[in-house]
Amino acid sequence: MTDPEVAEADRPTLAVRAAAPVSALGRLVLDTVGGAGRLALFALNGLSHLLRPPFYWRNFLSAFFEFAFYSLPVVALTAIFSGMVIALQSYTGFSRFNAQSAIADIVVLSVVRELGPVLAGLMVAGRVGAAMAAEIGTMRVTDQVDALGTLSTNPMKYLVAPRLLAGLLALPLLVVVADILGVMGGFIVSVVKLGFSPAAYVANTFSFVQPMDVIVGLAKAGAFGFLIALMGCYNGYHSRGGAQGVGASTTSAVVAASILILCFDYVLTEMFFSR
Repeated sequence: MTDPEVAEADRPTLAVRAAAPVSALGRLVLDTVGGAGRLALFALNGLSHLLRPPFYWRNFLSAFFEFAFYSLPVVALTAIFSGMVIALQSYTGFSRFNAQSAIADIVVLSVVRELGPVLAGLMVAGRVGAAMAAEIGTMRVTDQVDALGTLSTNPMKYLVAPRLLAGLLALPLLVVVADILGVMGGFIVSVVKLGFSPAAYVANTFSFVQPMDVIVGLAKAGAFGFLIALMGCYNGYHSRGGAQGVGASTTSAVVAASILILCFDYVLTEMFFSR
């Protein structure tokens, strides 16, 4: 072949190579949109079963206790030490500007608006979201989910709907405890270590926090709890491939729930506090 003929033969190959990144990006976009659509349909299907009888109260109470009661120690420890650290770090920065009196305001605002819901959500995602995905995933790969259908029991109604409602209701209760303990942690450090007046610290805290701050924090917690339960159920329900598939679903549930918590935290903050 002459050189012009070689160049002509190589043109299709060069075109395919040039289009490969665009093709990969297109596949990524389509997979992302398709996954979001499947997740949304799964969530709507699960929520629709909350409105139709029967409702499996035993499954709901079991999931509720898993969310609220058994997650309480890890959330409580996370909250109280977070409040203590915020107080210390705020004092380090504010002392340069003689603004130490604002520490109580910063602690209560940070804990109630952001750190209480977000840290509680992340801790519960690592604990409960993983457990849900592992439990439902094991049932899927051992054909127990299919067996429910043969017993005339809808798996979405029996496994998913009670967990979604439990996550929606339980995490706000956990966040109430986290808010109280986080503020208490800042109070302990400020009074015992930094020498603040207890009465003045408490007065500043109650005068600064607004009901809207607490309400938005609890609304965030409800959304985060729903997302944790949704990702745990979704990834477990679609597990494939035996023990290895269950492990992958568990990891995906925790990672996806954590990312969604952070993303929705920004969206909800933008909605309520951008004005």
